[in-house]
Amino acid sequence: MSSQAPTVTEQDIADFLARTPSFFERHAELLAKVQLSHPHGARAVSLQERQAEMLREKIKGLEQKIIEMIRNGQENVAIADRLHRWTQALMLTVATAELPAVLLKELRHQFLIPQAGLRLWGVDEAFAEHECARPVSTDVKSFASSLSQPYCGVNSGFEAAGWLQAADGSEGGATSLALIPLQHGTPARSFGLLVLGSPDPTRYTAEMGTEFLTRVGDIASAALARWLPAAPAPAADEPAAQAD
Repeated sequence: MSSQAPTVTEQDIADFLARTPSFFERHAELLAKVQLSHPHGARAVSLQERQAEMLREKIKGLEQKIIEMIRNGQENVAIADRLHRWTQALMLTVATAELPAVLLKELRHQFLIPQAGLRLWGVDEAFAEHECARPVSTDVKSFASSLSQPYCGVNSGFEAAGWLQAADGSEGGATSLALIPLQHGTPARSFGLLVLGSPDPTRYTAEMGTEFLTRVGDIASAALARWLPAAPAPAADEPAAQAD
């Protein structure tokens, strides 16, 4: 009986070459003889030239990644600088009543935010007549309490969109929003809502990260906690009975 020779596949050849890197050392002349199609033209190139082209493409891809990393790093530094200046402005505000105005003004200025607004509830009586302490609905308070992180997305008729104001005093026109809850205490309870708006529908989207906005909320909450009533002082202990 005649036995049929086993079929050698392209994968078998590839596996052999991968396992036997010394093959081309013993047959170096093949590197120049093997002709491949150039990826960007009709001409043929040697295996060596094709390998060099692949390396150049790989190096170019790595260079683009490095450039992107540098650009992202520069952007992160710029954001950190703006956050620092905004925080510094809040800390340098001596008059507690001026905190909301400074917070919104510097937030719009430092981060180029078209519109921003703020409402606080449960504040100290001394600030009860302030614009930022105007009454809000129970739905707003419940919504703020339900947020575990800032909300970003389209303006679908949120009550908070009505609080927005631009640097020139104009109102309305926001198509995308970021809603940031303000919290204080242990356990944390909501006492306000910071809203950022933009006429650009892609400025705040559901897909964007919220880490930076969370930091903004933390800093704003710490600053505006000065508007809350002071916690009652603990009751003094009863004087110990004197021994006879």
